[in-house]
Amino acid sequence: MSKKTKTRGRAAATGTGVNSNGNGATPNPRQPCPCGSGKRYKACHGAGDDVIVLRPFDGLAAECDLVAMREFVPSGLAPLTLSGDAAKLAGDRSASIASVLPGAAAALVRPNGEVLVGMQTQARTGDLSGDLARALRWALGAEPGEMLPVSGAALGAEQGTVRLQDLLVADAPLDVEVFTDFTWWLPKNEEGETQEPSAEALAALEQANNVIMPTEVVRGADVRGAYWVDAGEKAHLRWVRPEPEEQLIAALARLAAADELTLGEGAKFVGSFRAHGLLVPVWDLDREMHVKEWTAPAESFATRLEKTLAGLPDTPLTEPERRARDGIAGRQVTLR
Repeated sequence: MSKKTKTRGRAAATGTGVNSNGNGATPNPRQPCPCGSGKRYKACHGAGDDVIVLRPFDGLAAECDLVAMREFVPSGLAPLTLSGDAAKLAGDRSASIASVLPGAAAALVRPNGEVLVGMQTQARTGDLSGDLARALRWALGAEPGEMLPVSGAALGAEQGTVRLQDLLVADAPLDVEVFTDFTWWLPKNEEGETQEPSAEALAALEQANNVIMPTEVVRGADVRGAYWVDAGEKAHLRWVRPEPEEQLIAALARLAAADELTLGEGAKFVGSFRAHGLLVPVWDLDREMHVKEWTAPAESFATRLEKTLAGLPDTPLTEPERRARDGIAGRQVTLR
């Protein structure tokens, strides 16, 4: 059995990877590829036999925030807590994950030695965690000023089989800082001072700033992976949840049947979307309310949800709860 065949078999057995839609059946070639590239399956991983890891960040405490930075945080940075050989290789240099880097680069090293790895890049293999880990390993060994345009299987031949789970402290959360623009793209010298950008860099910065969607982290006790987003006509709360989808939908259904699937006045649950193996519930919010006004409602909802999740194994869903479950499962939100 070849190494790739072994990998495919192991992924299928653990449920972490497929070359299909997650249940062993071949996906519709015309449907979006499960890797998240935005391409049709037939034009992406359907063109080969690459295994797609549907939940690439499983096992990391930072999973929910990594998914958010990949999917909808427009401008953000978060320091990485490196482990083992990665920490030794970094030495006294800092390493951070970024929502997107100039030119959608996979990684770069600033003149002051700071390492940055980009989340929003073109998917190169079926394992996003592997792509990011290879980019991080490359950057930790690169010289100041160097940039990696893309990361994928070819780079993996040099970096070996490595995933983010191998390079990061598993139980370390991600402290995401979200910005209103991309000024942090500007290069810094060895003293950490911002350097005068070129005309080309300024043009790229202005273009990126013009399309940014205002976003902020909703912080609070037991609230992780929740983001306020101003989408123009409406504001939303997008909350990446770590629970298995079936379990989470059942808990949301129980709350809905009890009229508790709410964040209070000015908020309405509208549905959810899937991203990298996780479900992301979405609420419409009153745009006139400040993001901090949603902290207490989010904390209250988190408490109700955790209590409901804990009680699921002991009490099966009632008929009204099952109807609510079917309704929630069918309310899929599309990101714009």
